[in-house]
Amino acid sequence: MVSATTLVPLLRRIAYVEGWSYILLLFVAMPLKYLLDQPLAVRLVGAAHGGLFLALVAVLLACWIAHRWSVPRVALVGIASLVPFGTFWADRHLACWQREG
Repeated sequence: MVSATTLVPLLRRIAYVEGWSYILLLFVAMPLKYLLDQPLAVRLVGAAHGGLFLALVAVLLACWIAHRWSVPRVALVGIASLVPFGTFWADRHLACWQREG
């Protein structure tokens, strides 16, 4: 079981990898599929991205409960995960919240 003190660092790591998987999906796999008729890249990167996104949501919910985060704080991270490069922007806030404890 993960302790409350390790949840935010875990969320930051997952968000970082999920952000890169999203960028790979949008800017590498999708062009391969639609420009070069190579759908395997979307299948592989899309599956990895989907799993990472679900992990991000699960850990975000755990942070919400364990740290009693406000709805706007949780919404910020949730919405940032839907925007390309958003998780990298949200990491700045996550780093501050990590220092809060």
